[in-house]
Amino acid sequence: MFAADAKTLSRIAPAVRRVVIVDPNPSMARLLTDIMKGLGAREVYTESNEGRALDLIREVEPGVLFTEARGETLDGASLARRVRRSSMSCRMLPIIMVTGEATAAGIKAARDAGVHEFLRKPFTTGDLFKRVENVALKPRPWVEALGYVGPDRRRFNSGEYSGARKRKQDAPSDNPAAEAKDQAMRILTAALERFDSDPTQAVRAIRRQAETLKALAIQTGDARMAIAAAGLESYLGLGAPTKAGLVQPIGAVAALAEPAAPMARAG
Repeated sequence: MFAADAKTLSRIAPAVRRVVIVDPNPSMARLLTDIMKGLGAREVYTESNEGRALDLIREVEPGVLFTEARGETLDGASLARRVRRSSMSCRMLPIIMVTGEATAAGIKAARDAGVHEFLRKPFTTGDLFKRVENVALKPRPWVEALGYVGPDRRRFNSGEYSGARKRKQDAPSDNPAAEAKDQAMRILTAALERFDSDPTQAVRAIRRQAETLKALAIQTGDARMAIAAAGLESYLGLGAPTKAGLVQPIGAVAALAEPAAPMARAG
């Protein structure tokens, strides 16, 4: 029988205080509700329809969202994407997708939609608790781009794959600051190039990268980059940014993107 220790339950309590479950199957929704209440959830709301679920999430601002992958009136991946690209204050909340069909395509779709964790049915209380513990206590870096919005996909763990890690990005980075800087610069460039296709998300992505670059510059003592990134932030705060207006401040950041000296290659 599963039993979580009191210390861990206390640590996850803020995240699970308010939970939304989106599932067209009433029995599964009830099971998830009962388990989450056993893990300390005080308020649990359920919905079966994707559109109404969005309204519910906006209204109650949950700490965790569970969604079934698919149903007659629900597409879990679509729901996740709509939450991530919304203006909700809780748009970055942990999302756990639950499904009985854990195919490679389904897992990839969940990951690319911005889902944090993937839980296959049937599952045990221990399986569910592990996913909740991951999202509550092991936050992943947030990526705000145009093509993707959500937690860092390179850290995605579906719990369904146990084979060898073969991709370069599966290995821990020897220089996480340089990796984060490179990713921020790539997103900035793409956001400016594709600004006209989605200006709202482009501005959101650019603002996030400016914040990231400024923090990295302060961390590494790069005063020139910190000033350039702060200048970009200042422009974004003036009003409605335009593509033409962004060219100069993004160009100033890009001009400083290259390291002053070549970094040693990882041995």
